[in-house]
Amino acid sequence: MRVAVIGAGAGGAAAVAELTLAGHETALWNRSPQTLAPFVERGGVEYEGVLGEGFAKPVLISADLAEAVRGAEVALVCLPTISHVPVARLLAAAGAHTLPVVLNPGHTGGALEFNEAYRLASGGPVPPVAEFHTLSYIARKYQPARITVSGKAKFLRLGVLPGGEAAAAAARALYPVSERVADVLNSSLANLNMVLHAPGAILGAAWVEATRGGFTFYVQGMTPGVTRVLKALDAERLAVARTFGHELPHLGAEMQKYGTVEASVADTTDLVAAISGGKANQKIKAPDSLQHRYYLEDFGHGLVPFLAMAAAAGVAVPVAISLLELGIALTGIDYRALGRTARSMGIEGLDRDGLLARVRA
Repeated sequence: MRVAVIGAGAGGAAAVAELTLAGHETALWNRSPQTLAPFVERGGVEYEGVLGEGFAKPVLISADLAEAVRGAEVALVCLPTISHVPVARLLAAAGAHTLPVVLNPGHTGGALEFNEAYRLASGGPVPPVAEFHTLSYIARKYQPARITVSGKAKFLRLGVLPGGEAAAAAARALYPVSERVADVLNSSLANLNMVLHAPGAILGAAWVEATRGGFTFYVQGMTPGVTRVLKALDAERLAVARTFGHELPHLGAEMQKYGTVEASVADTTDLVAAISGGKANQKIKAPDSLQHRYYLEDFGHGLVPFLAMAAAAGVAVPVAISLLELGIALTGIDYRALGRTARSMGIEGLDRDGLLARVRA
């Protein structure tokens, strides 16, 4: 399959490596020529970790989106969720109205927001859209042209918007570990990064600023107090999902399905032991500033859309509200105004039944 990989960060570089190894043709795009320059100089992507060690050569590396999607059978968007709207607009401008789009990841409300942004930009046709609940890799780009992949998904929730069958088929072909779920509310409400990152980002903020991220987020930062807040936030997530008819696993069990909690762990409710013992995440450092994506992404594009879905469901979520308010006060960023809102997702004013009709029509 010819795949346009949208984004040359850790996720996009890992996708180029894995999909090339699997026999697919990849074209790598990024808006910034500076980000692409090391890959252009090397002629591809060096990789190490769970994928092995080697070199993956895309058929094209380009900052021209129209060129990157030309001849592609799917656009695989591997970007932080804060980039979904700009990319939707760029794809609309490139006239990619029938090209299936797979968001890897969509996180909370990604497919809804991408679809709405594309619709507004194109004034007409919208491509088939699907989303994974989380990124298919645990990966970091420690060197400009080299990707270190410490883990990859053993399970991905695949949510699809109405009319998105072609995107679903492409997603399954690229990632056989993905499983179709009932709707994008199921995949969106399984976004674990919001639960994993927001409490630790708030409760460890002083340490973040004092050490500039000089501690391991999932080990040293995963204390009993932090995990109590994680469990409380997770309970709110599960209550909202249940209202929409989805019985989702709790945080530790979902992480074990994905692969970041070891299969040998018997008690996945002991979050301190389960999370800190996960090999894929053990060495990952904490945010180095309050501008890190654990704040910018998981508050504005995690908590904000979650609150919109909770409002539609009619479920009280005081822990999520408190974390968002603290995040706004801590960083000085108004995530409510700048994040993924009900309006940007195209669900403003919808109640439970209206939102279900929107995602299942």
